[in-house]
Amino acid sequence: MLTDAQLQQIRQILTERQARLEQQLLDNGDAARPVELDQQLQGRLSRMDAIQQQHMAAAGRQQMQAGLKAIRVALKKLDDDDYGFCEACDEPIAWPRLQANPVSKYCIDCQSKMEC
Repeated sequence: MLTDAQLQQIRQILTERQARLEQQLLDNGDAARPVELDQQLQGRLSRMDAIQQQHMAAAGRQQMQAGLKAIRVALKKLDDDDYGFCEACDEPIAWPRLQANPVSKYCIDCQSKMEC
């Protein structure tokens, strides 16, 4: 079981990460917008580069959105007093693992089994 101080520390980490990701999503919003292809102003390679950068920005946004979703799930579990338990075996997840990755869903043993 996690102590109140540990739960408070995790909540603070998650809340800070959530705010940072939300800000990054706002800041990077323009980068994922469709590229305007003005053939008079840009050469073919410049357009290809712009399209590639747009795809990379869109992939980055998807990763940020997935991270934000995982943080929201973890915060909900904190609110429901269900945080820190493995979703596979229902055993407590080790504190060092939660410190390293506060959105961990699985204990190290179950995670290892899933990766094999």
